[in-house]
Amino acid sequence: MKIRILTPSCNLDTVRDGRGGIFTWVPEHKIMEFNMLYFKPGRTRGNHYHPEFHEYFLIVEGEGVMITKDSENAPEEVIHMGKGMCSHNPMGVVHTFYAITPVTAISMLSKPWDDCEKPIIHMHVMAPPPVHD
Repeated sequence: MKIRILTPSCNLDTVRDGRGGIFTWVPEHKIMEFNMLYFKPGRTRGNHYHPEFHEYFLIVEGEGVMITKDSENAPEEVIHMGKGMCSHNPMGVVHTFYAITPVTAISMLSKPWDDCEKPIIHMHVMAPPPVHD
């Protein structure tokens, strides 16, 4: 199973009424916890997989890339993500997120983090870039 981008539905009446719009994602797995994450440009968070839950990752603001690979020696797969995009990171799929701009995201989990024996297993996907602060 691979990381995939979810496409939201939209009731066009919520756009036509002039107030904006409502976009809806319906995940395959029950959401049991959600977290707000902040990323600084040029920084990564991840280099791991989740053995006990699925993660849905919604970009609220900013742009970056979700990076995954099938195995340690496999080539990196890159998914460009921006505001309003949501990915499904299946249980057991190695991933990391690299921020191009400041990013705010919501991570939604199918099992509460604190209920997991091992919520993450670290595995190299992308080396962190050098820090130039």
